[in-house]
Amino acid sequence: MKKIFSIVIFTDLDGSLLHRETFKFDQIKEYIKSLIDKGIIIIPNTSKTDKEIEKFNKELGVELPYISENGSLIHGLNLINTNFPNKIVLSRSKEELLKIFNNKVSEKLRNKCIQILNINKKEQEKILGQKDEKLKDALDRKYTLPFLFKGDKKDKNKLLKILNSCSLTFQEGGRVSNLCDNTNKVKSMNRVVKILKKTEDKIKTIAVGDNYNDLDMLKKCDVPCLVFNDQFKLEEINIDNLIFSNKPSPEGWADVIKMALDKLNYKV
Repeated sequence: MKKIFSIVIFTDLDGSLLHRETFKFDQIKEYIKSLIDKGIIIIPNTSKTDKEIEKFNKELGVELPYISENGSLIHGLNLINTNFPNKIVLSRSKEELLKIFNNKVSEKLRNKCIQILNINKKEQEKILGQKDEKLKDALDRKYTLPFLFKGDKKDKNKLLKILNSCSLTFQEGGRVSNLCDNTNKVKSMNRVVKILKKTEDKIKTIAVGDNYNDLDMLKKCDVPCLVFNDQFKLEEINIDNLIFSNKPSPEGWADVIKMALDKLNYKV
């Protein structure tokens, strides 16, 4: 059909595009490439680090623009248009965030927040599901600090209130929570769309996720897609026109994208 709009796919990686345990995506690699060949823009929007996403790009064989560390950094928009910026930083450094955290959060509450960087390597491997170089890449963070939270709901609400007063956020992922600046996946997605609209009049956005920290991004896109995650009950997710796959990643990613493109009457 005649192209009447551009499609941009913002996608989480772990558990959405990548297999939840093995982090592989071999089964859908050629499908992803076929989407790119048709002019569809794919932008990973993930809690992963720059190094992790760069290695994903290398394995895919395509240099994709991306958003790393839960909306902290937008990288590579110049790959879409040479007039666009290569790098947009939306966060203060992790050192600045940690300083605020230590100054504003009580010692009692801080002790319920276990920094992944401060535990032994075996525990890090178990929690993050990565070893050796891949573990090193996962911990090479510039803007966010991964934590395990050991408090109860009351403790969590107290912590969130303090962080909110300091313009910080505590974002839950599949394996850990992250201490972040006042940014997130949806804010960075909106920033990218605003830049893309400088050259594209009509854009349709598809967002793909599998976890709680993806839901705001799904709510703010044109076509929200959720890949199977047994933590979720669909009736508890209040997102209009949600597309859902009963298969886990990576096959579930291809399923929801095909349904999303059909919904947009976009033939690949």
